[in-house]
Amino acid sequence: MRSVRKPKGEGHARRGEILAAAEQIFVAHGYEGATIRKIAEAVGLSSTALYLHFKDKAEILNEICLRAFSMLLERQVAMSEAEPDPEARLRGLMIGYVQFGFENANAYRLAFMTPTILSEDGSEPVSRKVAAELFQKFENGVAAAVEGCVEPDRVRALAQVLWASIHGLVSIIITKPQFGWEDQRTLIETQVDILVRGVTCP
Repeated sequence: MRSVRKPKGEGHARRGEILAAAEQIFVAHGYEGATIRKIAEAVGLSSTALYLHFKDKAEILNEICLRAFSMLLERQVAMSEAEPDPEARLRGLMIGYVQFGFENANAYRLAFMTPTILSEDGSEPVSRKVAAELFQKFENGVAAAVEGCVEPDRVRALAQVLWASIHGLVSIIITKPQFGWEDQRTLIETQVDILVRGVTCP
């Protein structure tokens, strides 16, 4: 639905509105199907006015991804600092990841289920750096939990497999919600329990 045009001088708020509208349009129409015109109309702007906030469609998508990665990284850092026990910390990191995906389904689709798009000038999106920091935080959690159980040179592969496993749970549930899933808490706890028991020492 098209928004009523709003007065100038609301740059920060307007930028947030653009991102919120774009998030829905990208999910509904796909990146290729979304246009600057559709996004601009959704927030009551002309296409020309929207370009004052974002240089192109890729920058909008990458800003959505950056926000999602940054929010999740903040949660993961807080979890890591609050939980001293390595195994409990790994459980918390995985549970937090899955919960984030369920709570932010549209942003999750775009950040984790959409290819990274370079801006028209070919510049590297900042979101990639934050995504790398996010995975490193997870890998560190895995390394601490499996120390003495797994050879150090296998930790990165193990972290990638664990990440892919929890990503699979999030992605299938948010894309196939009509399936008769058990309640989310049961699914999360069951999966995380299986994964942690499988990689930590008896």
